[in-house]
Amino acid sequence: MPETLESVTRVAESSPSTGRDKTRLIECYEPATLKSLGTVPATPPEALPGLVARARKAQESWAKTPFSERRKVLGLLLDYVLDHADELVEAVVRDSGKTRYNAMLGEVWPIVEKARWTIQNGEKYLSPEAVSSGLFLHKRARIEYAPLGVIGVISPWNYPLQNILGPTIPALMAGNAVIIKASEWVAWSSSRFQRVFDAALKSAGYPVDLVQIVDGYADTGAALIGSGVDKVIFTGSLENGKRVLAEAAKTLTPVVLELGGKDPLIVCDDAHLEQAVHAALSGCFINCGQNCLASERTLVFESVYEPFATRVAELTKALRQGDPLGRETVDVAAIVSPHQLKLIDELVADALAHGAKLLAGGRRVQTEKGQFYAPTVLGDVTPDMRIAREETFGPIMLLMRVRDEDEAIRVANGTAYGLGATVCSKDRARTRRITERLVVGNVSINDFGMTYMAMDLPFGGVRGSGFGRLNGREGLRACTNVKAVLDDRFPLHFPAKVFPVGAQSSDVTREVLRILYGRTLGKRADAVIRLGSLLLKKGAT
Repeated sequence: MPETLESVTRVAESSPSTGRDKTRLIECYEPATLKSLGTVPATPPEALPGLVARARKAQESWAKTPFSERRKVLGLLLDYVLDHADELVEAVVRDSGKTRYNAMLGEVWPIVEKARWTIQNGEKYLSPEAVSSGLFLHKRARIEYAPLGVIGVISPWNYPLQNILGPTIPALMAGNAVIIKASEWVAWSSSRFQRVFDAALKSAGYPVDLVQIVDGYADTGAALIGSGVDKVIFTGSLENGKRVLAEAAKTLTPVVLELGGKDPLIVCDDAHLEQAVHAALSGCFINCGQNCLASERTLVFESVYEPFATRVAELTKALRQGDPLGRETVDVAAIVSPHQLKLIDELVADALAHGAKLLAGGRRVQTEKGQFYAPTVLGDVTPDMRIAREETFGPIMLLMRVRDEDEAIRVANGTAYGLGATVCSKDRARTRRITERLVVGNVSINDFGMTYMAMDLPFGGVRGSGFGRLNGREGLRACTNVKAVLDDRFPLHFPAKVFPVGAQSSDVTREVLRILYGRTLGKRADAVIRLGSLLLKKGAT
């Protein structure tokens, strides 16, 4: 994902400016119209330790609440989001430039589904779990999932609502307090989302300090990491993930890094053409391509390349673009950050200069109105091009020819990333074969991005796409201290003597281990004889 921890100003050359101190005031505007939304105060770095202290105090009682109370609060959150869905969507649309449909589908739906899943499954996966005690038959073993304390979240700008509530829901269910540093690029909406938590917590009788949203620049984010929080969940770019990791290493604060991607969408020669085309359109143009999970590379088998390219170009040219709050319905809208708009332009120009073919789009549009880049299709992209290696984060479909499965897999695995992938084929054996060889954290078959909405599945990547998991059982337990406990099964109290060490203690132990772990009956029988001999000698002496 693009930068969320860089110290960049919120004001573009074409955006309004009040002339105030931009280091402590965040100037906000609509990417689709460039209209000013006003300013939001940036939380000073020195305020973070105090905010963490308040969160920790609130968490002390929250950690002791039964799961029924936590379900109650999450239920109130779910109700609030549904009851205020249109209001929340409008805030997201104004601040991020995405369409209403995308905000409802891509922000509200994931939140209410995660809340539903967590309410239904949280207690099951967070309750103490009995496990085998192994050879210690007189003991009982269990795993406990204890709250960590205060979890810090650093969220990006591409999904302002989801990236705030998404990690907070499991953190609350696990008994933690949460402090979220929202991206400065969507400070106007994120500052309003505090009301979602305040309403639910107040209604249930819990302190609002349990969840706090702060706005600011790079120094505020760095201060949150070093403020004494017990874990950091960061969503952002590979480079900023490295910065977060370096900052967290100073205090040994554990982190979950959900970083960028260069996801492949593989279209096999037996794929259903129309299904594959629409999977590619979704993967490239939902939220104007501003997704970590976007299908940034479409790898098409040579035999179906031409009809696939013709069809996606035809549909892409017909996509409607403009102000998402205007009178006309639009399919794609604006780019949040002028910095990102510039990068998209640069990468497309570089690809065309190195032999890519422009099949649709390829330019900024409606520049007098807002930050728009036309939905674009580039053909004959090759793996050595910058645009095939660097995260684009824009409405750009890259078509790359591949001969067969082996080349598709080699190209798919040929970047620094490993977040997700899509495989389009009617052959289930083939999709399984390809899936097994892809170095990614998740794979969707014949549809784009569905793994994220199957909440039992963990979500995350490998290599440059980060580590740790969100969603599912793993995402819940990532918000806990996984504690191993070995307890007494019976009220029998006898010492397990280690000292003093006897002359034959090592030899006796060796033969006991051979009896327990020898892989053939002959070796075990030999160990029994040797142990008996050792014990007889001990008795004789």
